[in-house]
Amino acid sequence: MLSTELSSVYQSFCDGAGVLGNIFAFGLYLSPLSTFNRIIRNRSTEQFSGMPYIYGLLNCLICCWYGMPIVKNGIILVATVNSVGTVFQLVYLCIFISYAERALKMKMLALLIAVFVLFVSIVVVSLSLFDYNGRQLFVGYLSIASLIFMYGSPLIVINLVIKTKSVEFMPFNLSFATFLVSFSFTAYGVFKMDPFLYMPNGIGTMLALVQLVLYCRYKNPSEEDAVEEEEEPLLATHP
Repeated sequence: MLSTELSSVYQSFCDGAGVLGNIFAFGLYLSPLSTFNRIIRNRSTEQFSGMPYIYGLLNCLICCWYGMPIVKNGIILVATVNSVGTVFQLVYLCIFISYAERALKMKMLALLIAVFVLFVSIVVVSLSLFDYNGRQLFVGYLSIASLIFMYGSPLIVINLVIKTKSVEFMPFNLSFATFLVSFSFTAYGVFKMDPFLYMPNGIGTMLALVQLVLYCRYKNPSEEDAVEEEEEPLLATHP
């Protein structure tokens, strides 16, 4: 009886971590809205880069596939959060491509096609060449690579903050949301005893924590009055 109760509590904490991760991720996906409001308002992509959304789309597709029961059973919350992320990244890319200059538009369209070709290739290879256990390892390692790459991208911003002693290009909301999402899915991965979840998200948690510490260290009171003028982040990271 006690064992059953403990198992029920354990499962509740596990599901809670996954649900919280989904909720926090939704807020993270909304973070570039002001950037795209600016793009639509000015009818130009200006100096903004569309590459973070290409990376984000590929990451969401791979992690969504990893969360499918045919690849890894019991982690459907990973599939749900990344399916939502896929939709957001596609919408952002469609807007970006619509307002990009012709040369950039063609480049982004080619990259978008390449992402889907690569993802379809991953799906076909994982289904045709691997059994269930092998499929988990193959897609799992790909998801680790994509997540670490995504979480590692802020290292450039961290370096910039240290050099300039300014957090102008590292908004607090993005860093805090990234910390909440990565921490939630680290806990979810630990509960599920899945290293393909807790390893990359653990790294993401530490990197987000570094950003928060730097924000507290270099934040100037005068910047709080100019929050609306700060450039918004280009990318929302997720597990």
